[in-house]
Amino acid sequence: MKRLAALLSSFLVIPLHLAAAVPSVAQKAPDFSLSTPDGQKITLSERNARGVVALVMLRGYPGYQCPYCNRQVQDYIHRADDLAQAGAQIVLIYPGPPQNLNAEAKDFLAGKNLPENFVLLLDPDYRVTNLYGLRWNAEHETAYPATFLLDRNGIIFFSKVVKEHGARTTAAEILEALPKGK
Repeated sequence: MKRLAALLSSFLVIPLHLAAAVPSVAQKAPDFSLSTPDGQKITLSERNARGVVALVMLRGYPGYQCPYCNRQVQDYIHRADDLAQAGAQIVLIYPGPPQNLNAEAKDFLAGKNLPENFVLLLDPDYRVTNLYGLRWNAEHETAYPATFLLDRNGIIFFSKVVKEHGARTTAAEILEALPKGK
C-alpha cells in the first residue's frame, strides 16, 4: 500500500512541474477565453481592448464560498466608480471542480451587483489557473489568489500572488498602481 501511495504521489507531482510559470511584470499576459455563469464567452484580449484590465484570480469554489474572496470582491464593488473612472476593467476568475461550478458561481454572485466594467468568468477545468501557474493543488484549494494589472497591450505592469488565503490585493492598491489620466 505504501508503495502504491508513493507511486501515485509521484504522478501527482508531475503536473506541478509541467505547470506554467507565473507571468511576471513586463511580460505579455497569456490570452484566454472563458464563459460567464450565463454562458457569455469572454476573451481577455477583447476585454483588454476596452482599457486596463485588473485580472483577479479568486479561489472560486474549493468546497465552500471563500470569505476572503467575498470580502475582496465587495471591496472592488464599493470602489467601482473610482475603478471605472481610472479606466479599469475588472476580470474575476472563478476556478473550481467542474461539477456544479456554474451554480456555485451564481451563489457567489448572490447579493453582489457587478458593475458594467466587472465580469466573473468560470474556470471549470483549471485551464487558465494552470496557464498562469496559479494552481494550488491541495485539499480544499483551487488557485493561489492573484492580481495582475495589464496595460491596453496586455503587458503586465503590476503583479501580486498570495500563497495564503488572506492579504489580497485591495481596490486601493489597484487604484494606486493604475496609470494616472487613463
